[in-house]
Amino acid sequence: MTLTEPVAAPADPPAPSRRRPDLVVAALALGLAVLVTAGLWADPDHRTIKVNSSDQALFEWLLAYGAHALTHAENPLFTHLMNVPDGVNLAVNTSITVYAIVFAPLTLLAGPQWSFVVILTLNLAATAFAWYLLLSRVFRLPVLASAVGGLFCGFAPGMVSHANAHLNWTAGWLVPLLVWRVFALREPGRWRRNGLILGVLVAVAFSIAAEGLFFTALACAVFLGVWAFAQRAEARAALPSFVRGLALTGGVALVLLSYPLWLHFLGPQRFHGTGFDPNVHNEDLAAFAAFPERSLAGAAGLETGLAPNPTEENSFFGLPLLALTVACFVLLWRRADAGRRAVLRALAVTAGVFFVLSLGPELKVDERLTGIPLPYGMLGGLPIFNAALPARLALVLTPLLGVLLAYALAALGRRPAPAWWGAFAVALLPLVPVPLHTSEYEPIPRFITAGTWREYVHDGGVLAPVPPTSDVLPDGQRWQTYALAHGQGEFRIPAGFFLGPGGPDGKGRIGPVPRPSADLLFEVARTGVVPPITEADRAAAREDLRYWGAEAVVLADRVHGAKFPAHPEALLRATTELLGPPQRVDDVWLWRV
Repeated sequence: MTLTEPVAAPADPPAPSRRRPDLVVAALALGLAVLVTAGLWADPDHRTIKVNSSDQALFEWLLAYGAHALTHAENPLFTHLMNVPDGVNLAVNTSITVYAIVFAPLTLLAGPQWSFVVILTLNLAATAFAWYLLLSRVFRLPVLASAVGGLFCGFAPGMVSHANAHLNWTAGWLVPLLVWRVFALREPGRWRRNGLILGVLVAVAFSIAAEGLFFTALACAVFLGVWAFAQRAEARAALPSFVRGLALTGGVALVLLSYPLWLHFLGPQRFHGTGFDPNVHNEDLAAFAAFPERSLAGAAGLETGLAPNPTEENSFFGLPLLALTVACFVLLWRRADAGRRAVLRALAVTAGVFFVLSLGPELKVDERLTGIPLPYGMLGGLPIFNAALPARLALVLTPLLGVLLAYALAALGRRPAPAWWGAFAVALLPLVPVPLHTSEYEPIPRFITAGTWREYVHDGGVLAPVPPTSDVLPDGQRWQTYALAHGQGEFRIPAGFFLGPGGPDGKGRIGPVPRPSADLLFEVARTGVVPPITEADRAAAREDLRYWGAEAVVLADRVHGAKFPAHPEALLRATTELLGPPQRVDDVWLWRV
């Protein structure tokens, strides 16, 4: 048996008859994707993902900066527009470089907000359709089985959860392409062609979702290792072509990614390992049987608070789907010969490995750490592992379950028993997605949109927003996004939302190590309380402005807080006590430096 042989191989239908179901599945996938993102489509210029507006602001900035870098021949992987004077290494951030370049015309024509919602919507639809094509064309499963498996992979709880502004993790269409080309490496006599294609695809995947590429490579290695151990004769026959193709893949990817990899591991502003706590960002054991928030079950009140935040519901399959999965596995195992059982065993072991690893270094049950150590504790300090969040390893289970469901439907034939239809309905209908929560951004001030800022800051000069830009106070980055996308020129900003050095034990952190005045103004924005301002505070603020090389300090009438309401009135009082009286320019308060 080959790796892609179906349970019961139907004859391939003629191309015209295959085209109609393809269009139906594509329409379903696109319709579900538009449903999930409907709140953004209502007004792309002003709507934002409610629970993760900071990440949306970051991705919009990345799209605007990528288009700007392309049209101005600037480095797309390192910038001094943020975090002055040190700059930001975008190669160690989620820079989505390929998307920024491909969608640059749309970004420059309509704005990065439109590029964001188009990419997010197409990511979901393309993921479902790509899995459908893999199952129907490569694995040669029937249309219905392929459609169910593909739509599950595209709109599973983890995918919908990461649709809360994660353009990298929703690019799940890369995974079936990578799997297809990895399996193709074993074809005799075609290792050059297949190795070249996979190498280019690896480079593209690295430039969109490096963490997802790592998980996919790890899953393929586990699956193929387990399968090859059971099917040694078949694996031995395929090994020469596979190894040659894989070596060429590595060479091509290394050439294409030489500069990004150098920046990532040796470049300025690099770091090794994130500052995220793996005991917070690990999967709760109870989460696997829970229902996700943005689903029919969640809308009915069955959601839980078992994820660290709404973007990290990486499992949340629900108890009925877990029970159906076991039943499908037993069905396939009983009907399988030795070769098919080798594939099923490899699927099960791969799922088990990623299930255990997603639990992190210490078992957590119902939001309580139990003190029970787990294998991830031995891996978390290793390179690459130290930059990944263990809970996201559970995302690998989604395509494994989707493939298993598709194979089970294929095995049941054209007319499954009513009990099976009922089981699939009970398991999958509660997981049907509902629209994401959205809200309105605070408007970008006229001072920026009218280009008035150019009267106070020279091109390439430093404009210091109040409060200083961060992951939870993203306005300065949003202003910069507007200026870049509308060809106004460049102004630089202190701080920003990015990952950089300065975390504990040499790891990364969000944003720079705070300056004294930035810390003070952040707390004022968070609490609305203005502390007594001393002469030492004023001296520190003046020193910070010199360090940044700021030409103007600007506070808008409305400040966007991504996680809490900001307090512009308190910020105005605090900044006035630090820097003296401001002047009113358009719709902002401005302090000239």
